[in-house]
Amino acid sequence: MNKRKILVSILAASGLVTPMAHATNGYLPTGYGMKAEGMGGASIALPQDALAAANNPAGMVMVGDRTDFGLTWFRPNRSTEITGNNCTGAGMPPGCVSLNGTYDGNGKSDFLIPSFGYNKMISPNTALGVSVYGNGGMNTQYNTNPLKPFGGSSPFGINLEQLFIAPTWSMKVNQSNAVGVALNLAYQRFSASGLEPFNSAGNTTAIGSVTNNGTETSTGYGLRLGWTGEVSPAVTLGATYQTKTKMGKLSKYSGLFADQGSFDIPSNYGVGIAVKATPATTVAFDIERTDYAGIPAVNNPLVLPANLGAANGAGFGWQNINAFKLGVSYTYSPTLTLRAGLNHCDQPIQSSQTFFNTLAPGVVQDHLSLGATWILANKSELSVAYVHAFKKTVNGSAAAGFPGSIPGVPGAAAPLGGFGGGNANISMYQDSIGISYGW
Repeated sequence: MNKRKILVSILAASGLVTPMAHATNGYLPTGYGMKAEGMGGASIALPQDALAAANNPAGMVMVGDRTDFGLTWFRPNRSTEITGNNCTGAGMPPGCVSLNGTYDGNGKSDFLIPSFGYNKMISPNTALGVSVYGNGGMNTQYNTNPLKPFGGSSPFGINLEQLFIAPTWSMKVNQSNAVGVALNLAYQRFSASGLEPFNSAGNTTAIGSVTNNGTETSTGYGLRLGWTGEVSPAVTLGATYQTKTKMGKLSKYSGLFADQGSFDIPSNYGVGIAVKATPATTVAFDIERTDYAGIPAVNNPLVLPANLGAANGAGFGWQNINAFKLGVSYTYSPTLTLRAGLNHCDQPIQSSQTFFNTLAPGVVQDHLSLGATWILANKSELSVAYVHAFKKTVNGSAAAGFPGSIPGVPGAAAPLGGFGGGNANISMYQDSIGISYGW
């Protein structure tokens, strides 16, 4: 493939990106590349295709000359139940009706997520490549706005999409070890609607920059580093670290996100092992940690002395999480490989933070995946993967100064306006089916 064709392929993959709702390990995918997805995301010590740079860039030199195209159909199901709400007290809107009820967040529920990878050996021990993939995202759309009694006048929800284009260099240091580095060129876009009740002097530092401002975009960059090492013919280890990706500010939403619209992409790191248990069977296991605490807009709790949009202001209250990924690959025949995997991650959303996370209910923790690869007559490959994230509900509980996760009387404990108290119980489950073609 010549340089012009490579560039066209990258731009085509980038242009195909559609709104994503990849709330799996937090709001990041379980893994990258169809083969990794079929193994619960386990891939740090087991590179299998030209998307390896997204998991561990050292693996690119192990996959050789290769091109991969993939497309995943993703279908999440999001809902919120509000209980114990009472908006008839002092300071509540005249004639206010309780928010109690169940709300469906699936105004949009079907998403297509493309991916592309290309790798070229420029010497027997050195490779250059590029991986293009959806890094993650979140989408909700409640056509019935749960905050309508407080002035929510349009569909309630957000849309976050993140795309990485990762040029990669990797090298075999010796027969057993390889290192690699990927430059993560990041693009994200965001929109919010129906948040009118937060667009007031009591809740934000930038009235008019909270909601219903269309789509805002930003760009940034970071690095992913990696190592793989074969400690025996049957055992390979791997390690990887991704820096925080510093992004430009989402200025249209400077009144929503802390630090005047700052929304960086968190750092993460992990280790993995791959064991060839039998000539036909490989078992892989990864542990990966994501540092949501390094992103104030994501980590800060909603109820703070500082309003939305302020320096170190209120946010979504997400915690750091660990993800545990276990996968098995079995070569059934010379032309068919079968895969299965399990993935479990910690809960990023505390029960006291469920109210604002009706917008971003990334609560799923347990995933089951299945996959397969067929080698075709022309030696190219067709791979598929299915992932199911089991339903998880986080029930709201008392937050600082309030009897439940929903703020009660205005001004009782913080500048954030009151919404009648009670609890928001947020739920999600999801399915995805993907297919890729590689050679």
